[in-house]
Amino acid sequence: MSFSLELSEEHVDLRDWVHGFAEKVIRPAAAEWDEREETPWPIIQEAAKVGLYGFETIATFWADDTGLSLPIANEELFWGDGGIGMAIFGTTLAVAGIFAAGTPDQMAEWVPQCYGDEADPKVGAFCSSEPAAGSDVSAMRTRARYDEATDEWVLNGQKAWATNGGIANVHVVQAVVDAELGSRGQAAFIIPPGTKGLEAPGKIKKHGLRASHTADVFLDDVRVPGSCLLGGKEKLDEKLARAREGGGKAGGQAAMKTFELSRPTVGAQALGIARASYEHALEYAKERETFGRPIIDNQSIAFTLADMRMEIDAARLLVWRAAWMGRNDVPFTAGEGSMSKLKAGRVATWATERAIQILGGNGYTREFPVERLHRDAKIYDIFEGTEQIQQLVVARNISGRHIR
Repeated sequence: MSFSLELSEEHVDLRDWVHGFAEKVIRPAAAEWDEREETPWPIIQEAAKVGLYGFETIATFWADDTGLSLPIANEELFWGDGGIGMAIFGTTLAVAGIFAAGTPDQMAEWVPQCYGDEADPKVGAFCSSEPAAGSDVSAMRTRARYDEATDEWVLNGQKAWATNGGIANVHVVQAVVDAELGSRGQAAFIIPPGTKGLEAPGKIKKHGLRASHTADVFLDDVRVPGSCLLGGKEKLDEKLARAREGGGKAGGQAAMKTFELSRPTVGAQALGIARASYEHALEYAKERETFGRPIIDNQSIAFTLADMRMEIDAARLLVWRAAWMGRNDVPFTAGEGSMSKLKAGRVATWATERAIQILGGNGYTREFPVERLHRDAKIYDIFEGTEQIQQLVVARNISGRHIR
């Protein structure tokens, strides 16, 4: 059996296609939408028109049995710009939530509605974090109560930091159905378009990724049909029964399954930002002269750039390994999914800081993109599991102990 790290022709074509869109459409608009702090609907629509945004595209990416299509596409998009990249790919987290817990019929019904069409593109939102329950999903307070008389679920609570929260066509909401079971008593629900009781009164003003909409979502007696419980009630009742009998993890937490699916992809996003900062710094170092020669001729600059390239390549290998493992149901016995996101996030924050240093005073101004890249990078140490949570996952896996 042969072994190769060479990308297939299909992967090379995908990389070049997405890179071209990022270079020609995203990069020229990046600074404008960062300043506006608004969702770049025209660019999302353009992505839909060329076939880069839509349920058929994401289905094709997910069907790739190597698992590499999603990280390749994300790295190139976020190389273009982190905020616009998140505006385009933020819907994927909601879709991952549906894939993680939904039935085939639910996937067929709701995934297309997350995207809309090229004439009228939509976005989706995954709502898990809460003001007092971010990394600690067991502290979740949003409740879902089943109304047997009407076959409806009634949801009440507040979600925080929801990408596309309030502007989404479809919201996927994680809620507690049995508080006595802690994290094992949770389920995920579809909130269809136009459902009464779901409100997001304003968006959050952020340090980075400013072209991506983030908001708190409030649920006040939100009623959804019984069919909106992802996975169905029979499966939920079986899971809860096992949990009450002490049957292990009772199928796991839907939120954690979603994050497991998404972490290598999130790592690829961080990689794209890191690579962009490295390339900007490399080009600047070749052109900027001091004392009669390009600054790249100085070892301190050249060695920093060498380290940047090495760290980016190393992180990419971790991301690709985790993406392949996740797609092929290979167990993350050492927390490989968390490793990939942890490493890529660290590399992004470090590389963008080094890029600013290489550009000096210019790097600190908004006249050069590395300032924006640095702001965009920092979130990758925080969201979808902080740096410390990723370390905890890896530590628990390699030790076999419940480290706190």
